[in-house]
Amino acid sequence: HIPMLKENNVREGFVEREQFLHLHANLPEYLKPPVMFLYETGFRTSEVYNLTWDRVNQKEGYVRLEPSDTKTGEGRVVYLTSAALSALREAHKRRVLGCPYVFHRNGKQIKDCRKAWNNACIASGLPGLLQHDLRRSCVRNMIRAGIPERVVMQISGHRTRSMLDRYNIVSEQDLREATKKLDSYYSRSRGSRRRA
Repeated sequence: HIPMLKENNVREGFVEREQFLHLHANLPEYLKPPVMFLYETGFRTSEVYNLTWDRVNQKEGYVRLEPSDTKTGEGRVVYLTSAALSALREAHKRRVLGCPYVFHRNGKQIKDCRKAWNNACIASGLPGLLQHDLRRSCVRNMIRAGIPERVVMQISGHRTRSMLDRYNIVSEQDLREATKKLDSYYSRSRGSRRRA
């Protein structure tokens, strides 16, 4: 028997909506649309920065990722929130002839924006936050919005339930809300016993 070391490489970063909006305001203009799109769709960063206009249907409000576009090798169709659609419209205004990428900087694909990202995170009081943490935040938001987990997996491209569970991080706010719901339940159940 060879004992294995315990893995402790699971990231747990996420942002609440107010934190995200503050961060978004501190980003340079060229990064605002793709970062909003990341937060609203739960796409992987590679899926956003490699996204081309031929995958976008603005009229119907969705993006179709082909198997070659995804880490898992499985295509998917994702309908977009109003904020994600606004990010696409903003990107469309900045479209450069000859550049196939939805999100770009001066007609060139965005390949490395770590410095600008890190500066915005520090200015927002969120040092160490990764762009990938926006994916995790989106998954949490979808689950909290009551979207069935199987649908969340389809939107985010998670293949297994265990991966989804790693993204569905419980925050202190979630714990406070759970206590409020339990108190409310007890109040309702006491009231129904009195009427009986």
